[in-house]
Amino acid sequence: MASPVSQSDGVFHSVCSLDCPDQCGLLVHKQNGKIVKITGDPEHPVTKGNICNKVRHMTERIYDAKRLTHPLRRVGNKGEGRFAPISWEEAIGEIAERWKKLIAEEGAESILPYSFYGNMGRINTEGMDRRFFHRLGASRLDRTICNSAGNVGYTYTMGGSIGTDPEETIHAKLLIMWGINAVSTNQHQVVLAEQARKNGAQVVAIDVHKNQTGRWADWFIPILPGTDSALALGMMHILFAENLVDEAFLQTYTVGHEALREHVRAYDPATVSSITGVPEQDLYRLARLYGQTTPSFIRIGNGLQHHDNGGMSVRTIACLPALTGQWQYKGGGALKGNSKFLEFNRQALQRPDLLPKQDIRIINMNQLGNALLSLDRPIRSLYVYNSNPAVVAPETNKVIAGLAREDLFTVVHDLFVTETAKYADLVLPATSSFENTDFYTSYWHHYVQIQQPVIEPVGESKSNTEVFRLLAKAMGFTEQALQDSDEELIRQAWEHHQNPGLPDLTYEQLLERQYVKAKRNGRLPVPLPTPSGKIELYSARMEADGLPPLPAYLPPVEESDYPFRFIPGPNHNFLNSTFSNSEKHIRLEKEPKLHIHASDAASLGIVSGDRVKVWNQRGECYLIAAVGENVLPGVLVSQGLWVDSPAGKPFVNALTPDRIADMGGGATFFSGRVAIQKV
Repeated sequence: MASPVSQSDGVFHSVCSLDCPDQCGLLVHKQNGKIVKITGDPEHPVTKGNICNKVRHMTERIYDAKRLTHPLRRVGNKGEGRFAPISWEEAIGEIAERWKKLIAEEGAESILPYSFYGNMGRINTEGMDRRFFHRLGASRLDRTICNSAGNVGYTYTMGGSIGTDPEETIHAKLLIMWGINAVSTNQHQVVLAEQARKNGAQVVAIDVHKNQTGRWADWFIPILPGTDSALALGMMHILFAENLVDEAFLQTYTVGHEALREHVRAYDPATVSSITGVPEQDLYRLARLYGQTTPSFIRIGNGLQHHDNGGMSVRTIACLPALTGQWQYKGGGALKGNSKFLEFNRQALQRPDLLPKQDIRIINMNQLGNALLSLDRPIRSLYVYNSNPAVVAPETNKVIAGLAREDLFTVVHDLFVTETAKYADLVLPATSSFENTDFYTSYWHHYVQIQQPVIEPVGESKSNTEVFRLLAKAMGFTEQALQDSDEELIRQAWEHHQNPGLPDLTYEQLLERQYVKAKRNGRLPVPLPTPSGKIELYSARMEADGLPPLPAYLPPVEESDYPFRFIPGPNHNFLNSTFSNSEKHIRLEKEPKLHIHASDAASLGIVSGDRVKVWNQRGECYLIAAVGENVLPGVLVSQGLWVDSPAGKPFVNALTPDRIADMGGGATFFSGRVAIQKV
């Protein structure tokens, strides 16, 4: 069968590359060798042809006149974004020459890669790049900006990223969307919830902001930021006190339920209400609804883990389904992630054996600003791909001050001259996912998918894998691992893997079927990969790690006396900074709003539409006030990572802390405090 890229016309299978749990199956329509339309694949078992505006409008992004088509060298000052075109040979040669000199003079750890999942394709985000930087001996990046705190917390309870099969949630009678704006960030979970709703299910949303999901839910419960674990513990108090727990399940499948029963006596409804802002009667109603409804399902979002106590919050919520035995029922349980079911051979793909030594320093990506400004052994070169840290990293002002260093040699590989690229010495044009070979594993549903190139690379753009092969050659690295083709990388990822759910998966099988579902051993895979093999309500491993072994409420850091808690959440039409440079998506989103409670706004003389300044000890930004009752008093919520606005300076991460969360090295974007005034 001819490959899609070789055919000028037709409709071809594809997969969405965006950092989104849904990972939709797509159909790409081509005419005269160009993509003219992108639609959903109606045969995909989960996404079933429904796609969001982000990917529906992707054609415009691929052929955007602002897209990079050849390498560039900086000719102006850092930050000005003035460049002149150069050849790939010149670009690769200059990088290799600069790095060889740095390694000779200051060591390979003076070089730092910075990347995340701007493209979720596995070989382009954690394949040849990892191999190359391992071999180079560069400083290692701890990629913890998104979900690491919650993943570690959930793992303490469940042993890994093991959740309910989302396809089964149509059978749930209660669905709790906890800290997730699913309408904007997990739309197919909403579709499945709607099917459950037609069969009599209720939907409850718990969040700091009555966003689109809060308005869609049957019942919205507003909560003060960073208090989610207290709410879960208050629910446990009532469940135990009113005998709404499944004693047989607790005896058979958990450890520590006796200790937990005693522990949660301290979390009485009056105490929990004072912490969370949730009225006592609502706490009773929620706990009883959860305790009396089967199957009940909790969708745990990313938002609540972006606090100082984010790991413990997720760990605590993950205990709830065990108390009422929901894991026994089709559609019951919880879902933070499901990546355990799609595990592949990461060792074979990433090749950590190429590291020259094991004690190479590790730098947390949330503290890039500090790393660029304060390390005793300075970073002298930064290589950025699949990310835009000048916008997405916390403490923006620190990050930009670091990027502006004249003695920092920065290379950015991207589709556009991003805010980070404006500070680069060299900018390299990247392919889109539709120009790549790759495979994808969802962190929500149970399908692994493959992407074949649909179009030729636009201009002179190159994939990450191709660029790292070129760099390896220029550096004089001769290992076969740094020459392997994309197909070989995929084959190696699925050879000798230990995933019983995909025992016989092959490259050929993926090509033939496009998507393959992992099998799971029972609704609750037993034994679980915890030390006890059971759900750990009491975790001896946490105790050994210096953490409370039982779920607990640990308040966020009170970092200052600024009056408002600030939550810079996502919006509907951007994905982090992706699409924030698209005129169509900007028109859809309209303006960078700041939601403020009517009582707070009245005391400050602010009305909807006012331009407001938001600031703290880290920086300031300007947004447009949206006054109402969508947030609790004392809370401010913005939406989206805007890079331009009539209000001026919309960079919300200028205000966010770069402290590290309680677990997993996670980010604490949502634990900052600010002041506000009308401009």
